[in-house]
Amino acid sequence: QVQLVESGGGLVQAGGSLRLSCATSGRTLNIYAMGWFRQAPGKEREFVAAISWSGGTTLCANSVKGRFTISRDNVKNTVYLQMNILKPEDTAVYYCAAGESTGTIATYEGVQYWGKGTLVTVSS
Repeated sequence: QVQLVESGGGLVQAGGSLRLSCATSGRTLNIYAMGWFRQAPGKEREFVAAISWSGGTTLCANSVKGRFTISRDNVKNTVYLQMNILKPEDTAVYYCAAGESTGTIATYEGVQYWGKGTLVTVSS
């Protein structure tokens, strides 16, 4: 019904930048918010950022606030995560998420659709 495909992951040195993309397809008419989660090896999946599809509302985790920025392009049906001043602790598989609202997809239980993930590795 709804497909989310992440891209843009890779290897970067600490202090560097990377931009992730999440392309959406399928029946997305009822998708009102998009977001990003991440899961590091041996750790739980955690919320990173979310944005309403209109772009009017954004939410960001304290761990990345001031360094990461979420945005969207409705023409391309794509949401982005610009990651700056990357740290080794940012290393994780990053997952695109979609749901009914920014508040709903800020929690794992509230996410309706998931991408397969893209790996970000930050070296020290």
